[in-house]
Amino acid sequence: MTGSHATGSPYAPHTDDDRTAMLEAVGAETVTELFDIPDGIAFDGEFGIDKRTERETRELVRSILDRNDELTELLGRGHYGYYVPSMVDHLADRSEFLTSYTQYQPEVSQGFLQVLFEYQSLLVELTGLEIANCSMYDAATALGEAATLSERVRSTSGTRVLVPDLLREGRKSTLENYVAGTDLVVDQYPTADGGVDLETLEEAVDDDVAMVYAENPTVRGTIEERLTEIGALADEADALFVLGSDPVALSMLQRPVDVGADVVIGDASVLGLPTSYGMGLGLFACREDYLRQVPGRLVGASEDDTSRRAYTLTLQTREQHIRRERATSNICTNQAWVALRTAMHAASLGPNGMVGLAKRGVRRAEELAARVDDLEGVTAPVHDRRHFREFVAEVDEPAATVAAALEERGFAVHVVDDHEIQLCTAGASDEEIDAFVEALSEVKR
Repeated sequence: MTGSHATGSPYAPHTDDDRTAMLEAVGAETVTELFDIPDGIAFDGEFGIDKRTERETRELVRSILDRNDELTELLGRGHYGYYVPSMVDHLADRSEFLTSYTQYQPEVSQGFLQVLFEYQSLLVELTGLEIANCSMYDAATALGEAATLSERVRSTSGTRVLVPDLLREGRKSTLENYVAGTDLVVDQYPTADGGVDLETLEEAVDDDVAMVYAENPTVRGTIEERLTEIGALADEADALFVLGSDPVALSMLQRPVDVGADVVIGDASVLGLPTSYGMGLGLFACREDYLRQVPGRLVGASEDDTSRRAYTLTLQTREQHIRRERATSNICTNQAWVALRTAMHAASLGPNGMVGLAKRGVRRAEELAARVDDLEGVTAPVHDRRHFREFVAEVDEPAATVAAALEERGFAVHVVDDHEIQLCTAGASDEEIDAFVEALSEVKR
């Protein structure tokens, strides 16, 4: 490390003598020897970026963004673009929120901590479970954390984590990364008609199962009808029942606690963020029995020395805060600002507004399915179930061909099988839905 007098940096205060002593201790002559950087990526002193004025830089960025296709998205499958009220942007962009990383000092973070406490309270009310985490990366990592939690809290031995064969590949691969290095293994169980095949699942659940995972709604937009039975199967095997969902869906569906769920995971950023395809907010709620096994951090309420209510971070169970061997997780990056936005959006909607948004998701998906089903060569929905936000439609031509033709007309849809496309109504206006139906009818003529 170079000395501060050489670099002018207050963050590298070592003198030449300090640096020489440290290099001698590790058997190196220069600092460069401590790093193995290939010549092809080593910094040569030049960034290769032309100097530009602010106006020129803005024009360059605008020209790059203008190359994006202007498509109306009916994509879904875990990414949903609900309208976010402008007040969320105006409030969340206040400097005291936007520049705050982690609220370690409660004496200067009471406002932010209170918002996070309200966010946790929202999840508790929606799930019926007693404990909710205020900072998880996304739904995939929340699923991974649920799996490792199942290994810690299960009273008997068990190594199998059962997930549906419909599980999105990204979530499955993240789950597999999480359990690597543990005794856990990920197994799939089959689904039928877009839902859990209960009879086959019953055959798969035995004493060696640590966790059973199901989703409601599923990635195909179907409503899972047999959650209580799934929970009972998991309970009989002394396995954790983990349910995947999101705040909008939870405002209308059965509470997870009422169907026997032990843990609820999902993406809470369906409220507060536009469709981001990467950035998210992991929902994680569980029973109070697992309080000291929850990953990440919780915000707790207490009183200060004047008996006023006060908030503080508590039960931070990652290795940065406690002894490594006692840590339950190494999840670190703070999602508090996204949780703040989610809480603001939920508060602006209120209970009636959230229920109304959820009901609208059911109505619009089923109405669109009926409209496209009327088109020649299209059958929708594929699954004989109630749907939420999205559904799968069967097309007589190759699905990739249909999707490409729709893209030429300004619409993006998912290709999920040789003759199946998936359509999502969340984030699309009524006018855009009308235009999509017209475009699909043109493609199918």
